[in-house]
Amino acid sequence: MSFIKTIKNSFKKNTVHKTWPGLIEAYMQWLPVSEKTPIITLQEGATPLIYIRSVSEEIGKNVKVYVKYDGLNPTGSFKDRGMTMAISKAKENNCEAVICASTGNTSASAAAYAKRGNMRAFVLIPEGYVAQGKLAQALVYGAEVISINGNFDKALDIVREISTQYPVTLVNSVNPFRLEGQKTSAFEIIESLGNAPDWLCIPMGNAGNISAYWMGFQEYFKHKRSDKLPRMLGFQASGSAPLVHEKIIHEPQTIATAIRIGNPVNREKALKVKKESNGKFLAITDEEIIRAYKLLGEKEGIFCEPASAASVAGLLKLKREVPKDSTIVCVLTGNGLKDPDCAINNNDAIFHTNLDPTINDVVKAMKL
Repeated sequence: MSFIKTIKNSFKKNTVHKTWPGLIEAYMQWLPVSEKTPIITLQEGATPLIYIRSVSEEIGKNVKVYVKYDGLNPTGSFKDRGMTMAISKAKENNCEAVICASTGNTSASAAAYAKRGNMRAFVLIPEGYVAQGKLAQALVYGAEVISINGNFDKALDIVREISTQYPVTLVNSVNPFRLEGQKTSAFEIIESLGNAPDWLCIPMGNAGNISAYWMGFQEYFKHKRSDKLPRMLGFQASGSAPLVHEKIIHEPQTIATAIRIGNPVNREKALKVKKESNGKFLAITDEEIIRAYKLLGEKEGIFCEPASAASVAGLLKLKREVPKDSTIVCVLTGNGLKDPDCAINNNDAIFHTNLDPTINDVVKAMKL
């Protein structure tokens, strides 16, 4: 039974709703697991789908825009959806250690779930290119962090080779179980809306997530859980847009560190999604990303990391192309607390400092 149906039934029966079990138990029939699979979970999934009035009104045309806020997963990003599957299957295969390359979110998630499963976690990160919040998570979870003088793509090359020569399981998105877990977000969207959206807007780094969403939408469509498939819109930062420019970017640069990837390993899968969904890939500037980042915070009370805001920034860039009366979902992949430096350096807040501790001075600053 789906999470949404469980909630509805609990209200009908006037009973206390049971705890959400995590996405593997909730969607077991749709996942490659069995009774022998030890489920390693932090009760990920069931993240909110939130209506965004400000963006809907800016686009007009009776368009309804929602965000799927996956930054409310246990470690603060969508990676938890895939990691519960990857770690559970690794545990099923008696693996004692996992490894990943990461710009931050994967390392945090891999470390948390590995420790939950009593396994060692090794993470390779590019020196100086991981946001402070993400690095803090990996360290607190007890990961063995290895920082290299190179970018994410070089780190990924190293961990892929290590995983083929040593007894450690690779848990980057080349691991097929990662995408199996991540597809469940598409299930939740359909269950919330009652159908698939007309457009699904999503940031792209390694491009596994757009492939996972498409997998989920296709599966529910095939089994008549929805009567349409969405058009898939993928967005990359202009300084890190290998899928848009159709070439490897050897020195990718963007404020959105989570998508600062110049050679996505899921390139062919993403291109297949684009073709099958009549989709579109588009590059957006860091300035456009920050505008959307600030808009979500100031107008909607939603604090996402910069890479997440790429989905909303991309939609706003394409607003003239949006069909009237359509329903659109923008994926917010991570929580804003992942990158506090970006928040502090990019806001329009009024910050009064060094006031005398008196009511008069405080009220004067408030201009009441």
